[in-house]
Amino acid sequence: MKMDIEQVRQLVELMKEHELTELLIRDGDKRIILRRGAGGQVMVNPSAMVPAPAAAIAAAAAPAAAAPAAGSAAGAPCAPAEDAGLVPIRSPMVGTFYSAPDPESKPYVLPGSEVGPDSVVCIIEAMKVFNEIKAEVAGTVEKVLVQNAQPVEFGQPLFMVRAKK
Repeated sequence: MKMDIEQVRQLVELMKEHELTELLIRDGDKRIILRRGAGGQVMVNPSAMVPAPAAAIAAAAAPAAAAPAAGSAAGAPCAPAEDAGLVPIRSPMVGTFYSAPDPESKPYVLPGSEVGPDSVVCIIEAMKVFNEIKAEVAGTVEKVLVQNAQPVEFGQPLFMVRAKK
């Protein structure tokens, strides 16, 4: 699959025009995923040009907002009682998780940190682009589920937050 920049621009404009947050294009076993973040920026999935198994394509096609609550997916183990009422902050892309802006800095958030919808909670590096990830929820960070410099998948829970009511 060869990328035509003009076609990508047209797709981005259509996404904006129709207020779409995600677009999945498949060509055989190859895929391109375009996602618009809260700030309107469009991200191209870094695994877009590599072959992917059909199960991974189906999983990537489901938007994060439509993902089931922790423990409620068929075949998934039930979430521990202590996780009841917690909201996950999920990775919007495949990449490498960084808890701080650089190795010498303190992490953006730790358990007990208060966050708002626009609070930056981490950075995910994808294709040498460092993307700031925002909480998109107000509350208290209860758990950090990944370690610094760990690879993460699309939709993977990164943090558990006790949302403010």
